[in-house]
Amino acid sequence: MLRATLKSLLARKLRLTLSTVAVVLSVMFVSGSLVLTDTLGRTFDNLFANIYTYTDVEVSAKSQIQQQGNGPGNSSTFPASTVDRVAKLDGVAKATGQVFLNGAMPVGRNNKIVINQSGQQFGANWVGEDQFVKLAEGRAPSADDEVVINKGLSKAANYKLGDSMDVITRDRERSTYKIVGLTQYTGGRDSMVGESTVFFTTAKAQKSMLGATDEFNTIDVKAAPGVSDEQLRDTIKAELGDGFVVQTGKELSEESGEAIKNVLKYFNYVLLGFGAVALLVGVFLILNTFSIIVAQRTKELALLRAMGAARGQVLRSVLLEAVIIGVVGSVFGFLVGLGLGAAGAFLFVGLADGAQVAGLGFPVSAIVASFVIGIGVTMIAALMPAIKASRVAPIAAMHESATPDRPLTRLTVTGTVITAAAIGALVWGLAGAGDATLALVFGGVLGILIGVALLTPIVSRPLVAGLGSLFSWTVPGKLGRRNSARNPRRTAITAGAVMIGIAIVTAISTIFTSLSTALGDTVAKDLQADLVVLGQQTSEIPPVVTPQELQRITALPEAKTVAAFTVDAVQIDGKPDYVLSYLDPAAGVSVLKLKADQGRIDRLEQGEFTVDKKTAENRKLKLGDTIDVTFAKGPQKTLKLVGITAESAIGGGIVIDYADAQTGFAFPQPWQVYVAVQDGASVTTVKAAVNDILEDNPQVQAYTKDEYVKSSQQSFNIALVIVQVLLLIALAISVLGVINTLLLSVIERTRELGMLRAVGLRRSQTWLMVTTESVVITVFGTVLGLAVGVGLGAAIVTALKDVLGFGAVTLPWGLMIAYFLASMVVGGVAGLIPSIRAVRLNVLGAISYE
Repeated sequence: MLRATLKSLLARKLRLTLSTVAVVLSVMFVSGSLVLTDTLGRTFDNLFANIYTYTDVEVSAKSQIQQQGNGPGNSSTFPASTVDRVAKLDGVAKATGQVFLNGAMPVGRNNKIVINQSGQQFGANWVGEDQFVKLAEGRAPSADDEVVINKGLSKAANYKLGDSMDVITRDRERSTYKIVGLTQYTGGRDSMVGESTVFFTTAKAQKSMLGATDEFNTIDVKAAPGVSDEQLRDTIKAELGDGFVVQTGKELSEESGEAIKNVLKYFNYVLLGFGAVALLVGVFLILNTFSIIVAQRTKELALLRAMGAARGQVLRSVLLEAVIIGVVGSVFGFLVGLGLGAAGAFLFVGLADGAQVAGLGFPVSAIVASFVIGIGVTMIAALMPAIKASRVAPIAAMHESATPDRPLTRLTVTGTVITAAAIGALVWGLAGAGDATLALVFGGVLGILIGVALLTPIVSRPLVAGLGSLFSWTVPGKLGRRNSARNPRRTAITAGAVMIGIAIVTAISTIFTSLSTALGDTVAKDLQADLVVLGQQTSEIPPVVTPQELQRITALPEAKTVAAFTVDAVQIDGKPDYVLSYLDPAAGVSVLKLKADQGRIDRLEQGEFTVDKKTAENRKLKLGDTIDVTFAKGPQKTLKLVGITAESAIGGGIVIDYADAQTGFAFPQPWQVYVAVQDGASVTTVKAAVNDILEDNPQVQAYTKDEYVKSSQQSFNIALVIVQVLLLIALAISVLGVINTLLLSVIERTRELGMLRAVGLRRSQTWLMVTTESVVITVFGTVLGLAVGVGLGAAIVTALKDVLGFGAVTLPWGLMIAYFLASMVVGGVAGLIPSIRAVRLNVLGAISYE
């Protein structure tokens, strides 16, 4: 029986190849995702290990907000006397006060900020060369108008030794500096991860980066001979107390690596989600392949039964074929995924100049997942056809090999139950089910896709007949239409694979289009401004408008109302949150069309705040209540609620007085400015005038309302393109399913095709018949996917209307029409190989085919 199984498998090489390719495509997405995240994780581990190799112990003040950790994002400072205290401790060989902080933004020769992929633009004080940083050219800065920069920045901005370069620092001042030195890092690197670093004199770094004098934000401590890093850390902790974070170089490396891995973890979840879609589509392909094979081998299997093979042997024979296909597909899928993951890591890290990709690894998770998924999916997909094969009676050897299709009642009932349960789970999840929300939503979507796929056979005949009528103006077209409708199960499974990918893309497109339209409608309705001044944030440092620029904009005679606001992260009653502040609350109320529900909202004093009605209800706040706010800078403050705004799509949240923001925010300067022009004034003219004022601020510029909306909507368009690209694998598998089904169908109908050719059907007509069948099946799956996708998207938009501010459901008609037209092209391409095989059949040989 084993020999017969292997010979049967090898005798059908095309079937073996197509089924194996489906497994390869399903597995490679998952293995590639795991290899990619593993390689990136090890790359960043190595990177941070190199960065902190020469760090014994580092000291920083605890952040007011984060309450833990240090590093380039922590702006909390301490006096220089703290450095002296540390230097005098036993076990300390040297203590060096440092300024090292993100927020020194170099300006390029094109008057634009020099950005990099890492989002890090460090400003530091020059403390001399050490084992980590060396002067490659030039000298140290000796005056406040001199800087040293890393060679990576020098190359990126095309600056050389002796050139002048403008830098915008954290105090938002733009100053011109002379480049007197270029640095390299250990190993001759121009940068570590593509970052830029500007070294100032200590006094200048303290003033421009920390906004203070004679203060630092970190201390680099070297251990004396014979003192371990851990001993030194404990000694310093005991001296400085709980107000400081004291960590060894090893701890810093592990903490930084863990933070990156947490980001990569969610990135991996996204990739695995698309991999799951590819797997689901692969199940349909493999299931259909084995179902057709079993139907074609009815006589062969019956002969085996007549020769004494037991049902169990036939069952194991079919499952053995599935195991072989699964193993081969898993091996190749893992290898292809390994290559794709490594290539993705090189591409990802290549964007960060200076970083080196970790060596190629073979993560156990990827190997196990590849074989478990590859073999498991194939076995599950082949199980029902295998059971069906085991039930073939020996007497079937005396009949034709084709088997009649079974009634669809059981399948329809099962599909209805699954769909109903899935809809219930989706509704429950979208309504809010606590910790189970995410599982219910994803489970509901998956269940709907499976349920609709099971219901597809019952609707395939009428829908396929209707769609096929578009192509049945010729005899071959009519034959192709009838062929696609003759076996509802087969057509449904093939079309179901197409349906899944199209449904998911359409659902996401519907959500993004609705959200994008809602954003545009909200801005058009509620924003009473003709211009919006803002910038694109490329790092943790926000682009802001300086007070001088804001004053000049406000003074423009064509400007009727100018409203500016800023925002910052805080802790409210001990929990992370955000608060806003308008420089002029009355102007903000006017431009955003805010109305008071209770109290006053157009005037604030220190220690007061307002809140929108929805937030007040969620937090159970009423007029006169207080909240404790911990700011990035300064002490904790208790604020009193003096006003509640009516519900509004924009302008929500907690709003505090600007005097409190000035003392507490890390960046109190305005993030956005809204300008309403005088009646009759030219918006274009005012925009040009505002941009002239902002000429020396390369971070921000003025946009018209329409430009602002389009800019805001761009992120949705980019996200949608990414989704479409990631789903290409699933769509490729579904196309393979169409090819596989038609090829096997051509083999099954060899005698029929021979008879048609014998009675006068020409080669071109045979090609048109098979191609029509392919197009009809693909279009059927696409139409079904569009319908399911629109339904899912509309349901999610409706359920989340109040949560995310959705308006009415907006359908992505352009994309839907494009998908429909593309399905006809894809169907035609998918039908090429089967049609070529069909037209090459020898007529006499086909007529005598058994």
